[in-house]
Amino acid sequence: MSALLDHRRPRRIRVFERNTLAQHALEALLAVVLGLAGGAAVAFGPFWAGFVALAGLATAYGMLRFTSFGLALAVFVATILPFGTLPFKAVITPNFLELALLGLLVVWLLRLLIHPDEPLELTRLGLPLIGFIGITLFSLILGSNASPDSLTLHNYFKFVLAVLFFFSIANCVRTPEQARLVLRLILIGGAVSALIGLVLFALPDALALQLLVALGRIGYPTTGRVLRYVADDPNGVERAIGLAVDPNSYGGMLALVGAFAVTQAVAERPVLPRRWLYAMAGAMALATFLTQSRGALGGLVVGALYVAVMRYRKLLWPMVGAVLAVIMLYLLFGVGANFVTRVTEGVQFRDQANQMRLDEYQNAIQIIQRYPVFGIGFGKSGPDIDLGVGVSSIYLALAERVGLVGLFWFLGLLAAFYTRSVPAMRQAFTHGAPERGAALLGLQAAITAALAVGLLDHYFFNIEFSHMVALFWGTIGLALVLETVQAPADVPSSA
Repeated sequence: MSALLDHRRPRRIRVFERNTLAQHALEALLAVVLGLAGGAAVAFGPFWAGFVALAGLATAYGMLRFTSFGLALAVFVATILPFGTLPFKAVITPNFLELALLGLLVVWLLRLLIHPDEPLELTRLGLPLIGFIGITLFSLILGSNASPDSLTLHNYFKFVLAVLFFFSIANCVRTPEQARLVLRLILIGGAVSALIGLVLFALPDALALQLLVALGRIGYPTTGRVLRYVADDPNGVERAIGLAVDPNSYGGMLALVGAFAVTQAVAERPVLPRRWLYAMAGAMALATFLTQSRGALGGLVVGALYVAVMRYRKLLWPMVGAVLAVIMLYLLFGVGANFVTRVTEGVQFRDQANQMRLDEYQNAIQIIQRYPVFGIGFGKSGPDIDLGVGVSSIYLALAERVGLVGLFWFLGLLAAFYTRSVPAMRQAFTHGAPERGAALLGLQAAITAALAVGLLDHYFFNIEFSHMVALFWGTIGLALVLETVQAPADVPSSA
């Protein structure tokens, strides 16, 4: 028996050495490739190309060595700088998020090759989600007659990468400590984005415009609607946009992260100090309000109500107090009068935005009636000249683009998510793991907020807003990870 053990030990050592050698070889190959690319960029491109190449080399090396680095990069880009691109012109210029998601996916696949004994985590939703991607691909091909244009293909590629973020999360987050790190990254990313939005909103319009135009070097718009206003009237009420280009998508992101922040602020064992969470949740709520996005604010309220109904009843009193305070400020000082008017007109469908939505809904319903099974795909224009394409609702957009098959498949995925996640959350609280329970509840609230936002907006299913898609499916993937990782009940929280 002893001889047998002695015979086996060198084999394990050789396997370890082979895996380590393979990893070093990949790192060396990466360094050579990026070094050659950097050298070519310096030789044939502008002077700053070398610095870009060096930054790319450092980023790639960091992602290869530490998956947490790649996760942090993806989360921060998605929440803070979602439309940043490489600072040079190309046929198709990749953006930072695309590179981060692709890099994270490649690193994960390389690790599977280097460590074949490492388990492949698909979760119960993995195969159905791959099926959903297959449906979208079929609709893309069918709707374009197998010849989609290059821009649509690029946007669709980014969309698929964003959905695959689900698998990157599921396979790169293995321990309670890693899960806690990603949860903190999401909160910090949302808070930083909210702070940027508040600062830009508070600055004089001319200065804010100058700062945003300066981002044109990395792909941000420099003309047209750089700053956004209600009814597109520069003399009217400004809307907070942060670095998200569109106030509605910005508000949707804040609603998703804000719902999680609210949950953490009232949790027994938060992942960050509670005083920080109060400030983060407050900043995100204020920034959401300043977007003037009724759908985003409604989604944040729905997410908070979900938390109150499911676990923390004490959250109802601050919500009631906030509503009463807003009413008093409005009645006594006229604060928020413009927003109240927008909400009133919106409910009555008297404002321009909701009248446009009604036209979009009618068009979408006609498209669904004509192409009910797999929809019309993802092209800019529809198959019929008499119908417009695009609708401000994630559910109608799904039915329009990928048909009723895609819509019901999506709803089935969500139903499967809640039927697994809710019992896991309750079990965590019951078995003395309040940190994991609160994290699961917060992630459920985030998805609930996103689905509520989706009643009036389409950004969580829009191939041109891949950061919203990544945040949505990444949140679901993280929640499923928390179901399986050992509960950190005995690990003290930083709070």
